[in-house]
Amino acid sequence: MAIKVIAQRREVKLGKKPGMKFVMRPDLYIPIQEKKVFSEAATHSGISAGVIKAAWDAAGEVIKTWATEGHSVPLPGLGTMRFGVRSKAVEDLEDVKTNLISVRRIIFTPNVDVKDELKNTSIQITCLDEEGNVLKRVTSGDSGDVEDPDASPNPSEGGGSNPTPSTNNGDEPGEGD
Repeated sequence: MAIKVIAQRREVKLGKKPGMKFVMRPDLYIPIQEKKVFSEAATHSGISAGVIKAAWDAAGEVIKTWATEGHSVPLPGLGTMRFGVRSKAVEDLEDVKTNLISVRRIIFTPNVDVKDELKNTSIQITCLDEEGNVLKRVTSGDSGDVEDPDASPNPSEGGGSNPTPSTNNGDEPGEGD
C-alpha cells in the first residue's frame, strides 16, 4: 500500500516568491462507510458487528465526556486525543476574554505503532500540469519522518501544542499551521 499525493502546477500568488509552482495535496480517497468498519472489525475479532458498534458508541461517549473535561484520552491501538484552542496572546489581565479564542481544536497524537506504520508506508506522487494531465509519477525516497503534535513548536515550520489543556496550547499568532 502507498499514500497517494497529487502535485499540481498552479499559480501561487502569496509568499516571498510568487509564480507557477507544484503544490501538493492528498489524493482524496472515497470515505469508508461506518458499517464496513464494524463488519471488518467483526471479521478480524470474531465478535459480532452489532456488539462492536455498541462498544464503539459507548467508548465514543466516554471519550467525548473525558475530553471535554480537559483530559487527554487514550484511543487504544491508535494514540491519544484531547481538545485545545487557538487564541491570541495578550499582556494585560484585563484583556483576557473568551473572544481571544479563534478556534477550538481536536488534537490527536498517534502511538508508536501508528507512527511506524506511517513512516514505513511509501508515498506515491502524481505530478499534474494546470489542466490535470499527468507529467510524471514519483515514489518516495524520503526519511519517513512523522510530525509529533506534542513537540515544541518551530515557528518556521508552524504548529505545535502544549499538552496542558487549560493553556493556549502554544498556538500564538505567528506559530500557526
